[in-house]
Amino acid sequence: MSSVPFRTQLRSHTFGPTRKMSGNGSLNPGEHTSLLGRSSSTAYSSHVHEDHGNHHHHPGDSRAWVRWPLQVVRLTWLTLVRDYVNLLLIFVPLGILAGVLNWGSTAIFVLNFFAIIPLASLLSFATEELAGTMGQALGGLMNATFGNAVELIVSIIALKDNQIRVVQASMLGSILSNILLVLGCCFFVGGLRYSEQSFNSTVASTMSSLMAVASASLIIPATLYAAISSSSSNDSGDAQHNILTLSHGTSIILLIIYVMYLYFQLRTHAQLFEETNSDTEGAGTVEEEEEERLLNPGAATVALIVVTILVAICADYLVGSIDDIVQTTGMSKTFIGLVLIPIVGNAAEHVTAVVVAYKDKMDLAIGVAIGSSLQIALFVTPFLVILGWIMGVEMTLHFQTFETVAFFISGLVVTLLIQDGKSNYLEGGMCLGMYLILALAFYVYPDDVGEPGVGGFMSKIVN
Repeated sequence: MSSVPFRTQLRSHTFGPTRKMSGNGSLNPGEHTSLLGRSSSTAYSSHVHEDHGNHHHHPGDSRAWVRWPLQVVRLTWLTLVRDYVNLLLIFVPLGILAGVLNWGSTAIFVLNFFAIIPLASLLSFATEELAGTMGQALGGLMNATFGNAVELIVSIIALKDNQIRVVQASMLGSILSNILLVLGCCFFVGGLRYSEQSFNSTVASTMSSLMAVASASLIIPATLYAAISSSSSNDSGDAQHNILTLSHGTSIILLIIYVMYLYFQLRTHAQLFEETNSDTEGAGTVEEEEEERLLNPGAATVALIVVTILVAICADYLVGSIDDIVQTTGMSKTFIGLVLIPIVGNAAEHVTAVVVAYKDKMDLAIGVAIGSSLQIALFVTPFLVILGWIMGVEMTLHFQTFETVAFFISGLVVTLLIQDGKSNYLEGGMCLGMYLILALAFYVYPDDVGEPGVGGFMSKIVN
């Protein structure tokens, strides 16, 4: 079995091979399953059979101006019916209309909130369809890069609008939702079916060590800021400059570490990541059938561009309504960024990870939960700091003290839970309980909290 990115394995194990060929060369109907594991309709299966049997050509018509539009319609239809979450696509035109016609901040926020959920699922699907044709290394790099594309797009737009509190909170929220909420649900749901589940403790230990490095990258700026602010020889301008310098240098180092991690996973130590992810159901290990791609590289590229544009439009309206939502509902920007926005970007992937855990594929579930957190901590967050540097926005790695402590404690709890290579529903309950405690704490946590002894100086920087 070749080493492939966790997300691709996750999708393969959850959906099954998209279409399997029978011995006579025909397609077996009913092999495709949706996000929630339900079988597609017989009509859909027969449609796939007919289309692939004709090698993507409309029977009896060789005219390009007729065949190509029919091909576009067919691929669009097959892409949309592959998953029930795409029913939420009705919110995409509604969300855009709400923004264009200015229906009010609440309507704009809610409609675009639900619009981004199916777009995130389609973005992940298009990325994997394209990455599957690029080979192991390049495909793995693309999966890793675009794995958190929705959070990246939302954060870039928020950064452009100088919503640094939203950017920092959404980064921290994505990490916490993955290592506490998703991992907790995986442990809990899997633990209800099995008394104990096992996973590759070596891979889990490597990932938790990288998470510890990411935690340190936030703790060091916070402690440096505390030391600088207590010194009478430094004014606010010096403190700001020093924190920015540290953040820029640390971000470059974290990006280098992330590239090393990708090379480690995809090349030099690929056997570690594949050895317990092979399918051992039945009498023995069987070679995985190669998955036939629904979209060719050209179609996948077009889908990726179209969906990315739609995500950017919906995210722009979503971020633009946050200030009004804060004034209307009383929710803080921190809570919106930390709890609500991560749900938008990861909902489909989160459900899929839980389904995989229920099937006792814990290596895949943990790979997605902790792997996604690593992408945010080691790639997305440093990238946004560097991007802010280029844009002239003072985005730093200095999160407020409470946020830094929450991240460190969460990472510590997860490290203690996964170090033995086993899980059960009690450990899942502990992760979920920890997440709910933090969500409640951030709900009552105001945006204008300043660091002790500084007179709210950092609040002015991040707002």
